[in-house]
Amino acid sequence: MTAPLFLKPYFQEKMWGGKRLKTEFGYEIPSDTTGECWAISAHPHGPAVIENGPYQGLNLAELWQQHREVFGNAKGDVFPLLTKILDARDDLSVQVHPDDAYALKHEGELGKTECWYVLAADEGAEMIYGHYAQTKAELKQLIEAGDWQHLLRRVPVKAGDFLYVPSGTVHAIGKGIMVLETQQSSDTTYRLYDFDRVDKKTGQKRELHLQQSIDVINVPHVDPKLNREVKQVAGIEVTTFVDTDFFKVQRWQLAGQAGSLIRNSDEPYTLVSVIAGSGKLTVAGIDYELQKGQHFILPNDVKEWQLEGTLTLIASVPGKKA
Repeated sequence: MTAPLFLKPYFQEKMWGGKRLKTEFGYEIPSDTTGECWAISAHPHGPAVIENGPYQGLNLAELWQQHREVFGNAKGDVFPLLTKILDARDDLSVQVHPDDAYALKHEGELGKTECWYVLAADEGAEMIYGHYAQTKAELKQLIEAGDWQHLLRRVPVKAGDFLYVPSGTVHAIGKGIMVLETQQSSDTTYRLYDFDRVDKKTGQKRELHLQQSIDVINVPHVDPKLNREVKQVAGIEVTTFVDTDFFKVQRWQLAGQAGSLIRNSDEPYTLVSVIAGSGKLTVAGIDYELQKGQHFILPNDVKEWQLEGTLTLIASVPGKKA
């Protein structure tokens, strides 16, 4: 299939969600507490649907199972990546995700390594990213004492920042922040602390997963070393944020000009999200209009494509473990 696959996202309501997915991206959201746009997703908790071409109407999971040739006959029972946009009107819970081995044993699905590209952040906005415990014993002691002030590490963020969040990393997106998240296709989250909030829908505090969290948290926390690489490629500024066994994530930027890209031979397909601007994508001589908020996949048969306009896009490809 020498054409892009555009997708219709799936939306998740959250107690910490807001309405910026509507005001910033123009999406039709289910409520003013919409926290997540599952933009490119084959996960059963929120599959995105193909909007164009011969596979229109299939969701991404169905396409993966029925037409693996679209993805270069990639291996694996499940589509390995998930792209989201998150709107944090309030703080998310402090949480941690397991690695593949722990998640497969205890949850029956992939683990969750993820990363965030910060789309917007209010002045003074912070993430929780990591912790200060030096041993498992100290970690357990601080958690059991509820001494979050001495345990949790906070970092300021602004639009354009990028954070890599390997499995085992304590983290929380702070209020006033929007991110585009690239992650393994998993919905397993262990909630460590939820600020003692009560869910208005249930009247109860949300469940915590203290023992699982202690099991999987990396101790001590070490910031991953990222080698951000910026190149000019045929009229497009390509910034590579991270290239791991799970995924490679890049930003493609054009400022009113045209440019073209060619797929690396070892990349079976590419996931793309338009996060700013407008323009067009040309594949095999056919033009596709692009607007902020669109998401598409460049399948295996698309080896070369052209972009034109004033555009910022986030692109990802699966890594060796995907």
